Amino acid sequence: MVVAVTLLVVGAVVVAMLSSGLVQREELTAEVTARSIAGQLAAGTPPSLLDLDDDDDDELVQVVDQSGTVVAASPVLADLPRLLSEEETANTRTEPGSAPPTDDDDDDDDDDDWDDDDDDAPSPSQGRIHSPVYLTTITVPGQSDQFRFAAMTATTPTGEEYGVYAGSSLGAQQETIDQLTTSMLLALPAVLLVVAMVTWLVTGRALRPVADIRAELAEITAGDLSRRVPVPRSHDEIHDLATTTNKTLTALETSVTQQRRFIADASHELRSPLAILRAQLEVATNHPQLLDLPATLSDVIRLQSLATDLLLLARLDVGERPPGQRIDFTDLIREEVARRAATDRLPVRLELADDVTVMGVRGHLVRLLVNLVDNAQHHARGGVWVSLEIEPRGGVLLRVADDGSGIPPADRERVFNRFVRLDESRSRDEGGAGLGLAIVHDVVTAHGGSIRVVDSVHGGAEFQVWLPGAGSDGGPVTGGLSG
Repeated sequence: MVVAVTLLVVGAVVVAMLSSGLVQREELTAEVTARSIAGQLAAGTPPSLLDLDDDDDDELVQVVDQSGTVVAASPVLADLPRLLSEEETANTRTEPGSAPPTDDDDDDDDDDDWDDDDDDAPSPSQGRIHSPVYLTTITVPGQSDQFRFAAMTATTPTGEEYGVYAGSSLGAQQETIDQLTTSMLLALPAVLLVVAMVTWLVTGRALRPVADIRAELAEITAGDLSRRVPVPRSHDEIHDLATTTNKTLTALETSVTQQRRFIADASHELRSPLAILRAQLEVATNHPQLLDLPATLSDVIRLQSLATDLLLLARLDVGERPPGQRIDFTDLIREEVARRAATDRLPVRLELADDVTVMGVRGHLVRLLVNLVDNAQHHARGGVWVSLEIEPRGGVLLRVADDGSGIPPADRERVFNRFVRLDESRSRDEGGAGLGLAIVHDVVTAHGGSIRVVDSVHGGAEFQVWLPGAGSDGGPVTGGLSG
């Protein structure tokens, strides 16, 4: 619809411009003819001697005297009265504007006199052509075409005044316009059809990749996230859409895979203690004297701890985090180490800066410290070292080191994965479920910090935790661990 309206408007403008140009051409033809006849009259040629016998019906001339009587005319107009009334051509009788053409084309004012007087002005014996030219369109009786007429007045050398009307036919102009209009109207449906076909082809080709992407997405299910949508070779918005969609599918596949692995590992970790606990209870049902209450309680505590760890990880995964508060990290470490001093296998040596504060969740920070110290206690041979300092660039740095066998560089990233045990030979009772360091990593990340493993100066592994410190206004201080 828009294309059709646009073509119609453009066509109308073209026809109007062409029509105007053709009319101006006929006006010029009529004016040239009128000036030629008027020039002959101004030069003294009698009307009866004017050459108006041309058989060309496209150019008509009529000459009238002051009384309105036709004194000369083209053969077609010979029997017709005056074509233009005196009122219509009244504005052609103005002051003389130009002299008739002469053989002398010198336009300067030199009159070959010795004086400076301007005595070159036309004398009363000279004829004149009066301006301006009056232009009008009329229908000539007996003619099917309209004519564009130019009218002007000429004065003979004897003072007689004649009106000269010269007309040029608009028939050819109208025929050209009619042919053009007909051609455009006939061509319009064909042009619209071509435009529609081209638009359909171009649009179909442009949207074909979108249809392919939609079809592929419709086939992707939760059971098979390995499929990817096709990426078109063109570097445009659709290419970017397909690329982004594939990145999203990759992230979704990774997330689902991790979730499935997490569920499988959690099920495996829960199955063993539950099976043991069930066996103990079944034995106790028939032989109460064989029930080992301390072992049963230990299994229940382990199950409770595992369930707590899984719940904490699930909450951290969805970004759940209670509102943080300003916490004296120095006091928190001292209190927790003192609380567990009686039960720790090895002594914990502290080197803490005073009044180190952070913004965070107290329970999460306690869990972070406990898991790091427990991990160090499991691997240390002679002791565990905990230090806390304020970094010059901002933030606080917690170090937990041991003198154990250390962690190989290749495993220093994997150690933070869930259910990972670097020493597979260690029993679950001794080594736990492999969630401790994963919880540490997620707690640090939730607090806007970072963690890494390096070699300890004591020979084992050292975990370095950077956390944003609390500024004087209670806001976090940004920074991070350097290379």
